[in-house]
Order: sequence, then C-alpha cells, then structure tokens
Amino acid sequence: MNLTRHLHARASRLPEQVSPLVTGRLERVVGLALQARGLHLPLEATCAVETHAESWVEAEVVGFSDDRTFLMPTGPLSGLQPAARVAGRRLGRAPRIGADWLGRVMGADASPLDGRPPPRGEAPLVLSPPPLNPLQRQRIDTPLDVGVRAINALLTLGRGQRVGLFAGSGVGKSTLLGMMTRHTTADVTVVGLIGERGREVRDFVTDTLGPEGLERACVIAAPADASPLARMNGARLATAVAEYFRDQGRDVLLLMDSLTRYAQAAREIGLAVGEPPATRGYPPSVFARLPALVERAGAVQGRGSITALYTVLTEGDDLQDPVADAARAILDGHIVLSRRIAEQGRFPAVDVEASVSRLFTTLASPEQREGARRLRRWLAAWQRNRDLIAVGAYQAGADPDTDAALAHQAAIDAFLSQRVEAAAPLGEACEALLRLTGDDE
Repeated sequence: MNLTRHLHARASRLPEQVSPLVTGRLERVVGLALQARGLHLPLEATCAVETHAESWVEAEVVGFSDDRTFLMPTGPLSGLQPAARVAGRRLGRAPRIGADWLGRVMGADASPLDGRPPPRGEAPLVLSPPPLNPLQRQRIDTPLDVGVRAINALLTLGRGQRVGLFAGSGVGKSTLLGMMTRHTTADVTVVGLIGERGREVRDFVTDTLGPEGLERACVIAAPADASPLARMNGARLATAVAEYFRDQGRDVLLLMDSLTRYAQAAREIGLAVGEPPATRGYPPSVFARLPALVERAGAVQGRGSITALYTVLTEGDDLQDPVADAARAILDGHIVLSRRIAEQGRFPAVDVEASVSRLFTTLASPEQREGARRLRRWLAAWQRNRDLIAVGAYQAGADPDTDAALAHQAAIDAFLSQRVEAAAPLGEACEALLRLTGDDE
C-alpha cells in the first residue's frame, strides 16, 4: 500500500500528457539512444524519463527488441541516471490545429517560438494519417503561380506537384523560397525549416519572409541543435499542417528546407538503434521514410492541393548524393541551382538546362512549350561553344542557335534574373518568354 501511495505521489509530478500506467526502467544510454526494459509500448508512443532532479526528459519509442525498448529524446539529456523510471502512454497528445496557426512560428513539438500564446486550434491534428488512395488523387492539370519568372515560364508547377530544389550552400536557396512564399497565389504557405542554423531561422522569418509573407504562412522550425527526433517530427508536423489546410479545400504551398537534413536525422536514429548502414552510411529505413513523407503531398479529389518543394542539399555540388538520387526518383521534377550561375551574379541561379518539370508539357500551352524549347536550345548551344566564344574563336554563322544566343544574350540574362522584391506572375512570365523567343527563326 505504501508503494502504491508513493507511485501516485510521484505520478502527480509527471507532465500532464504522460500516464503512469505503463512504466519501465532506464537500462542504457549510448549517445542519443536510450534503452529501457519493461516498457511495452508501440512505436511513436511518447514517454518521460525521470532525472535526478525529479524533472522529466521527453522521449519517443523508435524501436524495440524482446523486452528492450529503444527511445530517442526530444530534448537535452541532462540529469539522467541509471535505473531511472520511464513512464509513458500508448497514445500521444495531438496538438489542435486551426486557422490561427497562420502567421505563427512553431517548434517541432507544436509549441510557439514567436513569444505569443499557443494557438487554440479547432480540431486535433493528425500527425501520421493513413496513406492516400492513389485513385483518389486529382489529376495535376492546373498551374500554380509561384511568382518566379524562370520557374513560371520554363518549369511551370502544377497544383499538387512535388518538386526537388537541388542546391549547394550559398547559392540562394533560402532567398528563392522566400520569394515563392511572398509572391505565390497559393491560399496558404507552410514552411518547414528542418536542421537550419538558428540564425538562419531568424533571418528567414524576419527578413526573407517578412511580415507580408508570414501573414498567410505557418513556419515550423526544428533548428540544427534540436535532437534528430525533433527534426524528423518537425518535417512530419509541417506536412500535417499542410494536410489540414488542404482538407479545408485550400491550395497549399509546402516548402521543406531540407529533405536532406530530414534524411540525416533518420540516419542518426536508425544507426543509434542498431540498424546496419547501407548506402554511404544511410540505413535502408531512410529510403523508406523519404517516399512515405513525400507521398503525403498532392491534390485530392473533392479537397484542395499541396504543392511541395523539398530542398535537397548537394554536398560539394554532388548531384549523385544518395539522398539526391533517391529524391529525383520519387519527385515530379527537380530545379537545380548552379554555383557557376550564382558566381556570375545572376539570381535566382536556376540552371535551366539541368532542371526539369515532369508535368510541364501537360501544364504549358503549345506556344509556351515551343518558346521554352527554343530558349533551352539557345542556352545549350552557348554552353557548347562558351570556350570558343570566350577566346573570340567562334565564327558567326557556324551555328544558328549559338548566333541567336549571342544576339539575345542580354535579354536572356534579364529574363532569367529577378529581384527579390519583384513578383513575376505566371501570365506575364509566359508573355515575356514569347517576346524573347518569338522574333527569332
């Protein structure tokens, strides 16, 4: 009886969301992986681990083997001690979602980061919904205006399309995302900042996004110093928020920065629980998690759409990175930002030749397709002969496409360049493309 009273007394100090009905003992701590015994809980169940100061460290079930349960903390591990009590429950407490999430900056655990009171919401947020029936998906046949001339005219995106933004460091990736957020015609924008430096999170919200962009956007931030589990949960939360607004019949633009850091967080968790490494240190589960996350975007019959852009970090500008290679296979196109173009001072540094939208032929008019084909041909010809042009060895008349590229060089640079604060609506971008390419035969 004394033991019962003691447990009830201790349970009163547990966080509200933790139930003491399921308990175990901490057995092992290696790196960020916790191992408990006697804790029979399903995957993704939430737990609390007692510290020596009688406070609690939040954790989540990420695996199990026999009587051992593997946990991953969502915060710092300070104060843990051997045989510490672990309490958990079978169902996590879902945050509540509603229109009051717009204009907010939230953490991976759905707590406010902007210093304002928590949003009240209207309904529980489903973090892990069942997969969509592929036959319930809506055909992607309606363009989405993202306000960027090079993308609107040459890589037109459709409502419900999933596209990768492939870029190395320092080539304007975050700036391009901010431009889309401010200039898009989507009803709602959801931004997931996963694994970004804290300074970059602040700069993106205050400078790149700004008050105008934040007004109809929701930002989910899980910075670089967050635990691997928090970074993964941040990506899941951002996707769930986008799904909520899609199910309200809205067209949502989901910007995830970055898919690579989501994969790296999954790798850390997989390796910590003993999963064997496969491709360049990535365990097999990573390449199962990527399509499971990406496939949640899209257009659904009778509802709205999620048009998703996932940034993919190409370390050393290596487009054959395992995550980059996997992303190209599961996405509906890719936009490549070139360091060479950025060093030339042209922003956004979109490499038109290396980029592709798999739905462009469906979304663009015949005139737009012909204009894009002609401009691509000019750019390819100029690239083939750039060395000859640079040393003055190219002879005019040797190649019609190269001649056209040289004649329109200034106009092409002006067309592909765009100031951050300037919007380029879809219709205007297509008209500019036709003016540029229509006078040359």
